[in-house]
Amino acid sequence: MIDSLVHLFDKYHLVAAFAVIGLAMYVAYWISNNLTRGKLHGSAIAIILGLVLAYVGGATTGGSKGLSDVTLFSGLGLMGGGMLRDLAIIATAYGVNLKEIRQTGFRGVVALFVGVLISFVAGGGVAIAFGYTDPVDITTIGAGAVTYIVGPVTGATLGASSEVVALSIAAGLVKSILTMVATPMTARLIGLDNPRSAMIFGGLIGTTSGVAAGLAATDARLVPYGAMTATFYTGLGILLAPTVLFLAVRAVM
Repeated sequence: MIDSLVHLFDKYHLVAAFAVIGLAMYVAYWISNNLTRGKLHGSAIAIILGLVLAYVGGATTGGSKGLSDVTLFSGLGLMGGGMLRDLAIIATAYGVNLKEIRQTGFRGVVALFVGVLISFVAGGGVAIAFGYTDPVDITTIGAGAVTYIVGPVTGATLGASSEVVALSIAAGLVKSILTMVATPMTARLIGLDNPRSAMIFGGLIGTTSGVAAGLAATDARLVPYGAMTATFYTGLGILLAPTVLFLAVRAVM
């Protein structure tokens, strides 16, 4: 039976990828339900497991693509790529109610700009505190604090070094994981219990994966609203970070 599975996975790499992700999700939610009593959401545990597996795959093969460097699991590279990610985001956004979007209106737009600016300033401030003085480096790390997608896009646009781009991605991942863990714990305190507050929350925080997982742990009905504005947040960050925000950093520094 094991030989048959290995042969199947070796022939159909994407099937193997779905099997690995499915098993990781099962283990993560089992840990969440039985060891943390639901206080730590399964999605956050799944991401931690994914990071561990990526490290093991990279350390074992000496490659740079994590577990997908192992030939048997190379389908993870496709499954985790931009194509399926964007498809999932678009599919999630189809669950929104247009009436709720109209009611959010101006507040949602303000949340997007305020969220991008606060995250960028926080990330840039940390970069300066650690001794970075080059406007390109500061902007790239600040953009990474916006989201781990905005960071590398900004770094590639401005010509940042690979080390700085890696730091920007790390900053975005930390923000995403913290959002997943903290959202269900603080939802009652901030009134996160309706579509409008979910849209404003998604606009302020911005990391689509973190917002979606955090809202799923709070109330699954709110996920489409938070994910939709979080997606706009990413697009706005990509527009602002390498242009207006970079010019502002260069003027200050």
